[in-house]
Amino acid sequence: MEDQIIRYLFSTDAVRVSDPEHPFWYASGTLGPFYINTHFLLSNELEANELLTIIESSSSSDRITFPKLLLNHLLMIYERSESFRAVTDMIVAEASKLTFDYISGGERRDFFFSMLPAYFLGKPHLSIFKDFQAVYSTDRFENSNHAPEADLSGLKALHIADLVTEASSYTRVWIPVIENLDSSITDTIAVVDRKQGGSENLEAAGVKLHTLTSIDPEMFLMAMNGGLIDSKQYKMIIDFMQSPTQYMKSFIADHPNFLSDQISLGGKAKERAELAISKGYGSLAGCV
Repeated sequence: MEDQIIRYLFSTDAVRVSDPEHPFWYASGTLGPFYINTHFLLSNELEANELLTIIESSSSSDRITFPKLLLNHLLMIYERSESFRAVTDMIVAEASKLTFDYISGGERRDFFFSMLPAYFLGKPHLSIFKDFQAVYSTDRFENSNHAPEADLSGLKALHIADLVTEASSYTRVWIPVIENLDSSITDTIAVVDRKQGGSENLEAAGVKLHTLTSIDPEMFLMAMNGGLIDSKQYKMIIDFMQSPTQYMKSFIADHPNFLSDQISLGGKAKERAELAISKGYGSLAGCV
């Protein structure tokens, strides 16, 4: 299963690895070798972003009709997208091993992966929004109500997410909303675990994390062995994982004109290079 999910992550650009000579800028003003956009597993970046637009517009207008509207879009994509169908089927298989009464998903990207498993397993679905509101859908999304109007007392939720980093959305919104409905949550499924403390934070909250794959050296080794990245990219990723700070310092030291070249490009490249300099990563003179 993990070989398959890794192949889809790379073929849809859900995981994108840079050329070793041209790392990606992150919003924090640091450099890194890869991006993760799990929702691209829908089929590609364009279709994933189109669905995000639909989620934003429909959820802000009528949240009661929103779940069924989004479900219909997801069902159409499931029929034509090999990657989305395969990942959805993997989640359904994993969920079938667990005990729960309904499935929950959080705004926005969780909805990509939480609604269809609820539909296929014949379970209710709780759509949780960032403003702590929620809509509860039953009868395969034919009926939806604001969650406080439904009786969820004593029921157990299974939360399905696209990506877990530090699990801050869980501890800040998803878990409190579920518990405020007098429900409980002991398990969650995520497509990808970034291995940045999320599993440990969830365990401290009494929730066990189940994942399809993890962003770790073993995953990238499998990607290299499968011809999805080359040995130079793999080494770059391992160097970054061992120490992101040292990776960036070494790259700038080996490329003394990099920051000045980035500033000359203007726009976001200029902004992030200047931010990197302000953090002490280098200077226009090439000093590090």
